[in-house]
Amino acid sequence: MTVDEAAQPEITTPHVAPPQSVVERPMSDLTGAVRRSRWRPARDDGMLGLGLLAGPANVIMQLARPGVGYGVAESRVESGRIDRHPIKRARTTFTYLAVSTNGTAQQKLAFRRAVNGAHAQVYSTEESPVKYHAFDKNLQLWVGACLYKGVVDVHRLFAGDLDERAADRLFEQGRALATMLQVDDEMWPADREAFDRYWQEQLDEVHIDDTVREFLYPIATSRLRGLTLPGPLQRRAEALALLITTGFLPQRFRDEMRLPWDAAQQRRFDRLMGVLRFVNTVSPRFLREFPFNVLLKDLDWRMRTGRPLV
Repeated sequence: MTVDEAAQPEITTPHVAPPQSVVERPMSDLTGAVRRSRWRPARDDGMLGLGLLAGPANVIMQLARPGVGYGVAESRVESGRIDRHPIKRARTTFTYLAVSTNGTAQQKLAFRRAVNGAHAQVYSTEESPVKYHAFDKNLQLWVGACLYKGVVDVHRLFAGDLDERAADRLFEQGRALATMLQVDDEMWPADREAFDRYWQEQLDEVHIDDTVREFLYPIATSRLRGLTLPGPLQRRAEALALLITTGFLPQRFRDEMRLPWDAAQQRRFDRLMGVLRFVNTVSPRFLREFPFNVLLKDLDWRMRTGRPLV
């Protein structure tokens, strides 16, 4: 399926230069992420709300490892299935990002227990074509690495190019994202250059077969179960969502998903990201960081009232 060019809104902005594509750049490359502009936050932000746009692409990267892909596609945890309860699963994932990087020790412990309770039910059976277990440290490390890459890509696009301080801060956030559960601290790459080597090595383990690809395609188009717009609007919404998802994917993952990409699509993606970057930089910090800045409060409320955390 290709993105219908006619379905894409014509978006222009005279104020902000379109950002360059960042998804292929290594973590150790700190220069040339995006062009600087006068519309720039006074400091680098925490988790950016616009990062939600990269969520479907990040899910695809995580599930591109067969053990993760089949673990999610075959999951027996009904309440956590992204294909059936995407909003709830998104809340859980975003809360995980917020807790692992900015949560208190009590919040981390409570959320870790809740996630482990769900993960204990995720393991392969004799019928599974791939052997997996949600407590596999190597698979969890891969998921953490994908989350870290997603955070860096989002910051490069929407907050600006990284200096050493910002890059170091995000690298430590990546460590927290990976080690919140069973991943040992020493498993996390020693520095950004080591992460780049790890990432390149792990690309050899990436493979999306027909079963996982069929599972992932509705996620790529942000198709919500039970929510359908009138025909033309649905097609336009899915085409736009697919453009955004594909734009956030490195080419290796586009190929695995069989999602075409060309210079015209890159230009449309860049124009859209340029508009969103301008909106982001002139917005109050509270809006820039929403919903991550309220998820910890929601977690505290769930802990006090005994509601499920995941």
